[in-house]
Amino acid sequence: MDTTLRDPLIGHVLDGRYRVEARIAVGGMATVYRALDTRLDRVLALKVMHPSFAADASFVGRFIREARSAARLAHPNVVGVFDQGEDGGYVYLAMEYVEGCTLRDVLRERGALQPRAALDVLEAVLAALGAAHLAGLVHRDVKPENVLIGDDGRVKVADFGLVRAVGSQTSASTGSVLGTVSYLAPEQIEHGAADARADVYACGVVLYEMLTGAKPHAGGTPAQVLYQHLQEDVPAPSAAVPGLAPALDDLVARTAARDPGRRPADAVELLAEVRAVREALTGEQLDALPPAAAGRDGSSAPAGAEDRTAVLPRRAPETPGSPDAGPLDRTTVLPVPAAVRAEPGEPAGPPGPPARRPRGPGRRPRRSATALVTTVLLVLGAVLGVWYINSGQFTRTPGVLDMTEAEAKRTIEEAGLEWRIVRDYSDTVERGHVIGTDPGRGERIRGNGTVTVTVSQGPERVEVPDVTGDTPAEARRKLKAAGLEPGMVTREFSEKVERGSVTRTEPGTGSVRRPGTAVALVVSKGARIEVPGVVGEAEGTARQRLEEAGLRVRTAPERVFSEEDEGAVARQSPREGAVAAEGDTVTLTVSKGPDMVEVPDVEGMGEDEARRALEDAGFEVRVRRVFFTGTVFDQSVAGGERARRGSSITVWVR
Repeated sequence: MDTTLRDPLIGHVLDGRYRVEARIAVGGMATVYRALDTRLDRVLALKVMHPSFAADASFVGRFIREARSAARLAHPNVVGVFDQGEDGGYVYLAMEYVEGCTLRDVLRERGALQPRAALDVLEAVLAALGAAHLAGLVHRDVKPENVLIGDDGRVKVADFGLVRAVGSQTSASTGSVLGTVSYLAPEQIEHGAADARADVYACGVVLYEMLTGAKPHAGGTPAQVLYQHLQEDVPAPSAAVPGLAPALDDLVARTAARDPGRRPADAVELLAEVRAVREALTGEQLDALPPAAAGRDGSSAPAGAEDRTAVLPRRAPETPGSPDAGPLDRTTVLPVPAAVRAEPGEPAGPPGPPARRPRGPGRRPRRSATALVTTVLLVLGAVLGVWYINSGQFTRTPGVLDMTEAEAKRTIEEAGLEWRIVRDYSDTVERGHVIGTDPGRGERIRGNGTVTVTVSQGPERVEVPDVTGDTPAEARRKLKAAGLEPGMVTREFSEKVERGSVTRTEPGTGSVRRPGTAVALVVSKGARIEVPGVVGEAEGTARQRLEEAGLRVRTAPERVFSEEDEGAVARQSPREGAVAAEGDTVTLTVSKGPDMVEVPDVEGMGEDEARRALEDAGFEVRVRRVFFTGTVFDQSVAGGERARRGSSITVWVR
């Protein structure tokens, strides 16, 4: 149906934060929407409980428990829950949005999977369930609908709405069992008990379904399926797919054993077994193509009654159904037949017609022919009414993907439907062609409903704004407002733009780019200045010259010895002639004057001894020989006087 026009939540903002944009799926207890978190600007999935359940404290409690339980499981294969709340009559969960499909969608399209693909999916599911089991939690509703496969190939387990802590009461309410009929473990049906082995059983059923393309137990009613869970083993997959490896048969038999004691204790133990089986299989066995996967045309049929989540009370009167859905097609409260919940001492058998009491002699029929005809007509009318409510008034949305707008309108009108056009940008669909529809292709819609058609405007383009002269912060705000991303920042000299302001962008102002394109900012370093040389000048004079040139001056805290006079500039950084920008800083180091050292008295010493004494004091030594006895008899600077460190002292030797 046309969810945009009929669903009151579309376009609504829950809690002043979550804007509901589109409906994704409808489940037994809740509807899932794609929504935008306006506070954090991110897309997420919003799970909103049906109003009929929102007034039930037990269902609301289950919703809250799902949020808390999933929030505890920080695992890459578990769909994360971000928030939980209530707005008026709407109780909701805000969850991670996974772009992709469900395992059910894959099975409908392919029929069955190759063993390698089936084990890939199963390992990811078991990793998620293993995290839950280690945390003391049981999922209790493992099925293909709750296994999400992202467009990037990641597998995630969703819908922890039925989760319970191990050891807590596991029935949905007094005298009832909550779950999905095709995947309920026998102990859930008989006793309402559900520990980690109930999840293991459901994984065994899912594995069988992936390998064969069909469920192990099928029936026209939930009661027939429940009876088979209790009385019949899951058959070997190779019976439906000849040639499957015996190890896969053994894995399914052990995982989906009716006796919980024969199953692996939890998902962690089962994951180890699955990996061991994979290692034992050959490449040919892993890549065997099941017959059910061949010859598919991509069409899919709606899920049967056993696909739906149902509340099955073990000893409760039947709850009347809603006027537009039968008990096989909706989440409901159903009594478990006596054939399933056999009392002690009574054999349980398949459901069948009740035994008739024999008519005694002369006993007349209790109903006249007229009454019988009336009953038949009433039943027939009821059947036709139910058919019309559930199917007769609906049709399927035609496929118009990538058609031109005119072709799409004509196709929808020929199907007897109304159309509504909206437009959006697309990088992949040509301008004027259809991007998609709501409802999607093949989905049910009332015969007089309206299909919303989204037509491509071509790739979205934005223009780079002029940010010349702005500060970098102002420039970034303008770029983001235009739908662009601020990129790296570089600096250059500029005679026109003041220091610290933007001189230009790359790409330049007025360039047309896709939204989200990175735009680099070039910021002014100010005018180019050649640093003057001030070494040897008095500190005050040097500071004045530099500041007049447009530079800032900093004096180093420590003075140094140098050849310059005390108080003069000994050195500068940057050096003389270097290129700097207006406002750059030049550091000056001030001289303490020459480093004067006392000269040792070396007269009377041997030549070598005198040389060592003078060099140790920091002087260079020059020797003049008069005679060759090797004794110093004179020196150029007398002992006890002071001379500059590093200067040369001459000694005369005779």
